[in-house]
Amino acid sequence: MAIEYFSSLKEHLSSQIIGQESLVENLLIALLANGHLIVEGPPGLAKTRAVNALAQGLEADFHRVQFTPDLLPADLTGTDIYRPEDASFTFQAGPLFRNLVLADEINRAPAKVQSALLEAMAEGQITVGRNTYKLPDLFLVMATQNPIEQEGTYPLPEAQLDRFLMHLEIDYPNAESELEILKVNRGEALSKEKVNVSQISQADIFAAREQVLQIHMAPAIEKYIVDLIIATRQPEKYDDKLKLWLAYGASPRATIALDRCARARAWLHGRDFVGPEDVQAVFHNVLRHRILLTYQAEAEGITTNQLLDHLLNLVAVG
Repeated sequence: MAIEYFSSLKEHLSSQIIGQESLVENLLIALLANGHLIVEGPPGLAKTRAVNALAQGLEADFHRVQFTPDLLPADLTGTDIYRPEDASFTFQAGPLFRNLVLADEINRAPAKVQSALLEAMAEGQITVGRNTYKLPDLFLVMATQNPIEQEGTYPLPEAQLDRFLMHLEIDYPNAESELEILKVNRGEALSKEKVNVSQISQADIFAAREQVLQIHMAPAIEKYIVDLIIATRQPEKYDDKLKLWLAYGASPRATIALDRCARARAWLHGRDFVGPEDVQAVFHNVLRHRILLTYQAEAEGITTNQLLDHLLNLVAVG
């Protein structure tokens, strides 16, 4: 699988999603690392557009689900429909049986619906009644949260957040990007033609995932990854501040996610080995939702990102 295909896909995404370079790159990292991601940011920052643009560049279908308080698990998984003509039940598949799923404002749906989605993400299958149905081999969920409006929401528990490969935070674009957005929007309004982009087949995606797993990672880099995770569990060995700020460390899923994401980033950048910069580039997105701050840290105004910056400064490579 040539890296040129994914480079072309990245160019396509960057032309459709202006001023969100981090979102573009991490969407591709999640695709290559076979994981799901949660994106937090204000409305109108092209989160839906991003997944739709990704689907255009892949041999894949896409479905958007708006999460609301009255949503039911069957609205995601599907349900058995009774057929009176032969007194039988037929399974009607829900939107989870698509390749790319956007779970918009996931924290607006009750716990049962969230659990149905997270079970599908973890197991790659859903169960309706006595029957279990396998989801597509290519299956990626991008869930979104709005940090501004918290009234009437159901925050995901930490144990469920751990199922996500990465947690991205995106913000408003700068002035230059805003001008480019105006030009792109005006051009799309005037043009009746669809965006023409070469699609990457699912077979090529799976082949690329195998190449990512085969990228060389030196023992020193593996040790660096483990040391970073252990520092979240045993902060007293590194720094008194870290001990006072960290209430709960990261699970082994974080170690696996850091390994997978660092490999995917190195591959995307055209290298056949993983460097410390790859680990550091994905570190915040992998750990942001997997650690808990103490009340003292919150009282001092310490954010999760500041704690992760401090942790990176403490742990040496090798």
